[in-house]
Amino acid sequence: MTTKDDCLFCKIVAGEIPSTKVYEDDRVLAFKDVNPMMPVHILVVPKSHYDNIADDVSDADMLAVMRAVGQVARDAGISQSGFRVVTNVGDDACQSVHHLHLHVLGGQQMNDGNPSLA
Repeated sequence: MTTKDDCLFCKIVAGEIPSTKVYEDDRVLAFKDVNPMMPVHILVVPKSHYDNIADDVSDADMLAVMRAVGQVARDAGISQSGFRVVTNVGDDACQSVHHLHLHVLGGQQMNDGNPSLA
């Protein structure tokens, strides 16, 4: 597992910073966003550090992240009503934590606007 010493999400994965975990396996950690934009707002991160989704993510880690998204949505009770999955890539897209993460959003009707997610 690759990590970065100055990465917030690497520290969360390592247990150095507390989080409200909702899912974990050997490759992925999912936890509630500390500033939720929807009733359900969960971050799904690979335990290995990648800057973003364009960072040559291993097939095994990408598959694990995507499978975790589905499980998180089922566990949160939003898989049938609908949910959104968003990832930001780079500063111009408002990525504030440069560790690949997917936002799983749901729990209420969404509009067509794009939420500003970091």
